[in-house]
Parts: sequence; C-alpha cells; structure tokens
Amino acid sequence: MGSVSLKIEDGTARFKRATLCSSAVNFLMLFSVVTTNLFALYAFTYSPKQQINNPLHHPHKNISLISQQVSLIIREIDSSQRKLAQMEKELLGYDTLDLSRPNLASELKLFLQHHQLPLGKDSRTGITEMVASVGHSCEKSADLLSQYMSYKVSGPCPDDWSLAQKLILKGCEPLPRRRCFAKTVPKVGLSALPVSLWKSVNENSVTWSGLGCKNFDCLNSKKLSRDCVGCFDLVNGYETQKYVKVRSKNDFLIDDVLAMGNGGIRVGFDIGGGSGTFAARMAERNVTVITNTLNVDAPYSEFIAARGLFPLFLSLDHRFPFYDNVFDLVHSTSGLDIGGKAEKLEFLMFDIDRILRAGGLFWLDNFYCADDEKKRALTRLIERFGYKKLKWVVGEKIDAAGSGKPEVYLSAVLQKPVRI
Repeated sequence: MGSVSLKIEDGTARFKRATLCSSAVNFLMLFSVVTTNLFALYAFTYSPKQQINNPLHHPHKNISLISQQVSLIIREIDSSQRKLAQMEKELLGYDTLDLSRPNLASELKLFLQHHQLPLGKDSRTGITEMVASVGHSCEKSADLLSQYMSYKVSGPCPDDWSLAQKLILKGCEPLPRRRCFAKTVPKVGLSALPVSLWKSVNENSVTWSGLGCKNFDCLNSKKLSRDCVGCFDLVNGYETQKYVKVRSKNDFLIDDVLAMGNGGIRVGFDIGGGSGTFAARMAERNVTVITNTLNVDAPYSEFIAARGLFPLFLSLDHRFPFYDNVFDLVHSTSGLDIGGKAEKLEFLMFDIDRILRAGGLFWLDNFYCADDEKKRALTRLIERFGYKKLKWVVGEKIDAAGSGKPEVYLSAVLQKPVRI
C-alpha cells in the first residue's frame, strides 16, 4: 500500500485538531489493506477450471488475467487513497476555494488565478507561475470573502475594515489584495518624535466606523482588556507611569530589564501591546519596537501610528512575518493567552522562540493566571525551552476594573539559550 499524504504548498493553511471520524479513517484504511490483499491472493492463485489439467496450455491468457487483476487492485488502491485524502481534508479543515461556486466575486476569481511567468521557469527559485497567497480557512467564510472582494475596480474601497478583521479572526489570513483605493482619514495634529509619544491623539485622525465608542473618553471609561484600562489617556492615566513606576511586585522597571540585556537590546516585538506605551518607553531609550495589534473594540493601530510607532495588524493565529533570530527582545502581556487547546499556545511559543535570537530576552509581563493549573501548564511549557530565568515573580494584585478581587499574575524575564 502506498502512503497517503496531504501536500500543502502554502504555509498559511489552517488546521484544527481531528476529533471526529478518526475511527472511520482507521476502519477505511484497514478495509483497504484487507481488500487489496484478498485481490492479490485471488489474482495469483486462481486459474480457470478448463486449464487445471494443463496450466501451461494458454500461458498468455494467464498473464492477461493476472494483468487485469493487478489493474483492478491499482484502481482500488487509487480510489481508497482519494477517499482517505478527502476525509483527511475534512478532518483537518483544509480545502481550496472552489472558483466555480456561484455568486463568487469576479475580483476574487481573478486574484486567485495562477499567472504564468512571462519568461518561463525562474532559474533561481525554480517556480514557473505566481500563485496568490490566501488563507485556506477562507473556504469556510467564502460568502464573507466574496462580499469583501465586491467593489468597483479603481474606485473607492468600501468602508469595511471591520469585515476584514472579522475574516482575519475566522482564520482567513492573509486576505487577498484589492484593486480599490482605501478610505483616507486626514491625520490632523500630528507631531514629530519624541513629542508625539505622549501627546494626546486627535479624535478626528482615527476611524470610528464599526466601533461602539466614538471618542477616546468613551474608550477610557471601559475595561477593553486586562492590559488596557484607560490606556488611551496619555496625559492623566496610568499609561504615564507604566514601566517607570511599580504598583506591585509583578511590575518590572524597563531600565532594569534592559540592563539584563547587557546593552544588546536594539529591536523588539510587543505582542498585544495595547495603545503602544511599551514601544513608546522603548523608543525613548533608542530601542525600536513593533507592536502587534488588532482593532478589537478600539482603533489601536491608528492610535499607535499617531504616536510615531509601528503597529502590525496581525492575529496571533498567523505565523509571525519575520525571519528567524532577528529580535533582541519579545514582550508579551496577558495577550499571550489565546485560549483553545494547549497545543495552540505551544505553536505560538515556538514561533516566539523562532524570532528571538540566542541570548535575547522574553519578557512575560503580568500574565493573568486564571487558576493554579493554568500557571503550572505555562510553567511546564516555558521550562521545555530551557530558558534561563533572570527574574520570576508570581503574585497577587487587585483587579484593575475595580472589582476588588485579588488575581494571580506571573511576570518573568527569560533568556534564550544558545542551541547547537
């Protein structure tokens, strides 16, 4: 029996754990093995009754019969492989977009077409055609994707950033490119660095469509996340004290952490960086930080950019678009808790490890531990990487939302080892 494999040419394919129909796959494989072996046994032992007395009387007929049986076996194997491949696709949640589907936007069909290279095969890369990069999970949201790709070519794009984000959160990432002009918002009141880091952002310079709040006062009155309570107030809020003053033993001073890097911290990556205050504090110290964010309930990306910082609009389900071993520091708060199965966090941690250079620092900043089991699971996962614990603190602090309940948080500074 030949092996059955699912070849995935695009690293953007999404997978989900196979929990259903596993027994069906096993049964089908067992059935295929038994069936093909019975066919083989039949082919090589059977002979017509009229040739029993003289089996060599018509040798060409025996050869022809064997050939027919072998062909039948091959067809049976091929059919079984196709069935198994289809079942594997269904189990893994992987499939390709069916361009023959009715009501699919013409722009989407055009974008997904393979385009042959004008000069044939490229001698350096070996490719012969250009293939569009679109997340395979888009198949599960084909109607939304078709809506996203419905627009007037060379005209203004629909004001549908929230639709794009909805697709991203459903695993449809990366999204296809579009041939329309994105809506422009006048960026009024922008200042040069370093003044821009702490100057209030003009409310008219960001997009409020698709959001519940329509101004920063509304946002500052809400608990948007554990790491963003009043985080859009750059004048009177706690953001002005973050990383330079401590409120609990879990809060580390930014200068203390930089000192652990022995002067080698130049570029960093902030995961779930709220309104960009971590990157702002690093910018004051001549460290360049990219902030990963999505506009969930607030215009994080535009706010961070207005401060003169670099926002990266990307979900944590997506592989980080950076080369290996390029960052001196990776910083993460409770945004690291992406939910779901434990394996999901493992994939994320391995990707963090991939982009962090040897000797670089991983700063886990006030990670919320819902219970002791969550804390133990994260601790076991971190220990698998062999990082050196430069600082490790587990402590309680009062819920920032004002509920008055103590919550357990883990903060740590870890150094990536050199692996040979």
